[in-house]
Amino acid sequence: MKRKDHWNNIYSTKEHDSVSWYQPEPTTSLKAIHKFQIPLDAKIIDIGGGQSFLVDNLLKLGYKNVTVLDISKEAIQKTKDRLGELAHNVQWIVSDILDYEFTEKYDFWHDRATFHFLNTQSDIASYQQQIKKGLNHNGIAFIGTFSTDGPTKCSGIEITQYDENGLPDKFNFFEKIECFRENHTTPSEKNQNFIFCTFKNI
Repeated sequence: MKRKDHWNNIYSTKEHDSVSWYQPEPTTSLKAIHKFQIPLDAKIIDIGGGQSFLVDNLLKLGYKNVTVLDISKEAIQKTKDRLGELAHNVQWIVSDILDYEFTEKYDFWHDRATFHFLNTQSDIASYQQQIKKGLNHNGIAFIGTFSTDGPTKCSGIEITQYDENGLPDKFNFFEKIECFRENHTTPSEKNQNFIFCTFKNI
C-alpha cells in the first residue's frame, strides 16, 4: 500500500509534463518495436505505463491489442482522459506488477523504468517470475533502467542501477539480443543515462 500511495500522490499532485520521465514521443521504444517487427495484432503490455505516451503512439500505428499496467489508478485515469474514446481500445490494469495474476501471455513486454525501483532480492525474484509467466514463447522483452552513469534516485525513491552485464544477468533465463545506453533529457533539462536491453523468450 505504501508504494501505491506514493505513486498515486505523485500523479495526483504533479503535471504530466513536469515529471522527470516525461517523454512526449517515446522514440527509443518505438524504434525497438519497429526494429523487431512487432506485428499489429501482437499482444503488447506496457509495465508501469502510467501517463506514458507510448499507448497513444501504438494506437496511431494501428496496434490492436495493447495493455497498460500501472500501480497508480490516478495515472491510468489521466491517460484514459487524455485518450478519450480511444481509451476503449486499450486494456487497463491497475496493479503492482509483483501482485498481478496473469491470465494471458504477451508478445512484447515493455518496461521503461519500472524494474529499477525493485531494490530487494525478493522483489526482483517476484518480477522475474512475473515476466516468465507473462511473456509468450518467442516473445520480446524490452527493459530500460537507469545505468551506472545515471541517477541513483527517482521521485524520492532509491533505485538500482544496471550496466551491460548486470541487467542481462537478471534475465539470464532469456536470450539477450542487445543492450545499449541512451540519454534522456528531463523537462528541467537534466540528462539521465539509461541502459536498454532486449531479450527473447526462447
